[in-house]
Amino acid sequence: MSIKDVIEERKLFYLAGEETTSVLLVWTMVLLSKYPNWQARAREEVTMIFNEALRLYPPVALLLRRVHKETKLGNMIIPAGVEIALPIILVHHDYELWGENAKQFNPERFSEGISKATKGQVSFIPFGGGPRVCVGQNFALVETKMALSLILQNFSFETSSSYAHAPCSIITLQPQFGAQFILHKI
Repeated sequence: MSIKDVIEERKLFYLAGEETTSVLLVWTMVLLSKYPNWQARAREEVTMIFNEALRLYPPVALLLRRVHKETKLGNMIIPAGVEIALPIILVHHDYELWGENAKQFNPERFSEGISKATKGQVSFIPFGGGPRVCVGQNFALVETKMALSLILQNFSFETSSSYAHAPCSIITLQPQFGAQFILHKI
């Protein structure tokens, strides 16, 4: 990897890590506001709640990849130069993969880890996967866990009555009109 490539990766790490952290934290707080019983449980176990928030609202709704050389995928031949789009949000909301409650907030599906939740299939890909997985994934998850842990230690919260649920994909999947919260000191 050249010095220029390292610099570009570092920029991507910082920008993608910052953006994915903020949208993951916002969507998690929106979901915990809608399901306050999970706020108490989140104080004990945040990983399955974050996984479910990432499943319902992945930071990036679509992955794009360009095919560099002719590739066979199943019965299809994909020529070099073709761009392929993988709609993460559709994979994460697929009833065949996630069951009849695929669009419902259910962190319990991750209680035994990602492998059990996905039944061994590659169907949980909020940060992509394989050699091209997001370089900022671990940074974003650690930073978000720290932020949410501090919030949960000190506050209970709910969405404001002015909150309008309207997910919008710009670069990341985020609340179109923002997310306003009412915090209560505990």
